[in-house]
Amino acid sequence: MRGDTRSYAAARRERAADVDRWLTDLLRTACGTPYGRPGKGPDGRDIRNGDERGTLRGVALVAVGSLGRSELAPGSDLDLVLLHDGREDIARVADRVWYPVWDSGIGLDHSVRTVDEAAKVAREDLKAVLGLIQARHVAGDPELTRAAREIVLADWRADSRRRLGELREAADRRAETGGELAFLLEPDLRDAHGGLRDVQAMQAVAAAWVASAPGPRVREAYELLLDVRHGLHLVTARGTDRLVLQEQDAVAGILGLLDAEALMRRIAEAGRTITHAYGATWRTVDRLLSGPVPRGRRPLADGVVEHGGEVVLARGADPRKDPVLVLRAAAAAAEAGLPLAPATVTTLAAQSPPLPVPWPDEARDALVALLGAGRAAVPVWEELDQAGVLVRLIPDWERVRHRPQRNPVHRYTVDRHLIETAAGAAAFTREVSRPDLLLICALLHDIGKGYPGDHSSTGAVVARDIGVRMGLPPADVEILETVVRHHLLLPETATRRDLDDPVTISRVVEAVGSREVLELLAALAVADGNATGPAAWNSWKASLVSDLVRRVRSVLSGAPPRPAPALSARQAALARHGGGAIRVSGGSVTVVAPDRSGLLWHAAGVLAAHRMVVRAASAASAGSTAVIEFSVVPEYGTPPDPATLEADLRLVLAGRLDIEERLARRTRSLRPARVPVAPPRVTLVDDASLTATVVEVRAHDRPGLLWRIGRAFGECGLDVRAARVETLGAEAVDVFYVVDRAGRPLADRAQRAQVRDQVLSALR
Repeated sequence: MRGDTRSYAAARRERAADVDRWLTDLLRTACGTPYGRPGKGPDGRDIRNGDERGTLRGVALVAVGSLGRSELAPGSDLDLVLLHDGREDIARVADRVWYPVWDSGIGLDHSVRTVDEAAKVAREDLKAVLGLIQARHVAGDPELTRAAREIVLADWRADSRRRLGELREAADRRAETGGELAFLLEPDLRDAHGGLRDVQAMQAVAAAWVASAPGPRVREAYELLLDVRHGLHLVTARGTDRLVLQEQDAVAGILGLLDAEALMRRIAEAGRTITHAYGATWRTVDRLLSGPVPRGRRPLADGVVEHGGEVVLARGADPRKDPVLVLRAAAAAAEAGLPLAPATVTTLAAQSPPLPVPWPDEARDALVALLGAGRAAVPVWEELDQAGVLVRLIPDWERVRHRPQRNPVHRYTVDRHLIETAAGAAAFTREVSRPDLLLICALLHDIGKGYPGDHSSTGAVVARDIGVRMGLPPADVEILETVVRHHLLLPETATRRDLDDPVTISRVVEAVGSREVLELLAALAVADGNATGPAAWNSWKASLVSDLVRRVRSVLSGAPPRPAPALSARQAALARHGGGAIRVSGGSVTVVAPDRSGLLWHAAGVLAAHRMVVRAASAASAGSTAVIEFSVVPEYGTPPDPATLEADLRLVLAGRLDIEERLARRTRSLRPARVPVAPPRVTLVDDASLTATVVEVRAHDRPGLLWRIGRAFGECGLDVRAARVETLGAEAVDVFYVVDRAGRPLADRAQRAQVRDQVLSALR
């Protein structure tokens, strides 16, 4: 079956049929007299074991769940209901059915009920009614199954207002717990929003005669998720619904896909198709159950009106003669905070001609208006995407559509991240001189992720082409290209470079070139970080970026770069004591001690032992006294007691505490990574400073990482002048400014190679 997913659906149906035959035999045997001896049946007639003449009357075996839907994957459990009409021997019959199933090792969820009992339970229990709505007769008296289903369905339809509300609440709770399938690193194929359960919920809504059953695109997406679950069961040899990272490549291979990325892209597409249809289903439910819809039509834009809480085309509007109408309708919907009517989207997708190239000004204005609506633009954009409109407007969109970002830092696929960034950028349009360019830059900043190579460089080229296609003036195209090329410049520089080093500021000034580009990059940095996820943006990073922007803006205005600051008044006062002073204040730790080699990383080891994550460190000196400033946050929970932290720092500085052994104990207590991690990388960055050698270290984060790296520098005879430490998910990106004992950067090639090898050795 490898690679032929059509055979998986057939295999599920075949397995269900095999189980049906087995269960039928079990029920026949159970309803006969024990051990095959002749006896009397319930109707008093002579029977033999397995003879159905009378033995199966008044009893029926009904399948619900995956068996009821004939979707039995290799690891699926069996959900069975034994219906009966009051037979006195039903307990014995049940035991003789259930025990062989248990003995087989297959999981079993079972119940024994009369038809009235089944209907009563269904009226009170959501899980029970959802199972019985799709129940399938397996063996025994079909009249019992028919009667139970008819009563349950009639009750479900009669009480649809209350029961559908109950169904929706359960689905909302599941979505809140499980997240959205399309954007999860390790999705739960069944319970995540956009997963199998949502399709089954839509089927239950259809059974209430309130909305249509899921259409062919949803059914195709549903089958894809069933195939993935089938492959997952084969790979893991157990019935699991969570597709964890270490299984993704194997599942992709068994389904005939290239790799895990291809698999996750297919899953993302399926999940978003289901989520989109799920939302449309509940909008239909709300309209039908809320009473009569107002019949008025309120104009929103040329050719676009509101009707019944949705955006529709005005009478006489003809998409075939108005190629901009699709964007104008989308912008009107977003600005009004209303959904586009499904029939309207279908009409626009089918009848809208391609936009002329370059776009007319009206089309570009409508796109900017759509993006400028902020959060309201996201569902409208999704409507256009699901209808296939976006890839016709922006052909390069196809390269990022549903593309996964397989690391814990990113919460969305590339395409969803782009529209989320644009929606976030709308909050900054009052703070830049070109709000239109900000929104377009935000929409396209990661467009290069659909192409090989560095996404900033390739994206700049792609964005230039798109800008020309959109009809932007040449000067605006240049700005668009520059912003996309350098969209990571501010956050990466702020967190990985010493802002007091004049080379840092001059490099940014050279790349930015103008205050107009700087303000676009500054706003985009915030919107991009927030749309990426909490690991990518926080108050610490925001303050560093803000500081960098102030410095660069000052230079662009004609002021010279400000020199590295001397010690603050507080630091100078501490330094006058000659060392041994330690101050802990919130997220700031100041260490003042006699200047000596390895002071920074010894202190960092103490912080790590106390569960403190170092985000940044800088060192300055006053004569023979060193002053080190750490910016720290606790790994979890509340920060440690400052008095205890100070005491341990003093012990380490006095050589009376073996911090290495304490860190080793912490490391031994940690659980190993669940998945293989990439090997560490050490890079010596040229031309980043004139006064120090910049060493960038990328590695899997763990307690004491800064200590290990610093110790390696010490073994090479180097001092750390400053450090920038950033953790992105489970990955650390640490940058160090190091000098030799004479305070000079490293020039010797052999020494540079030794440093790289020594640090790599410390990380293994």
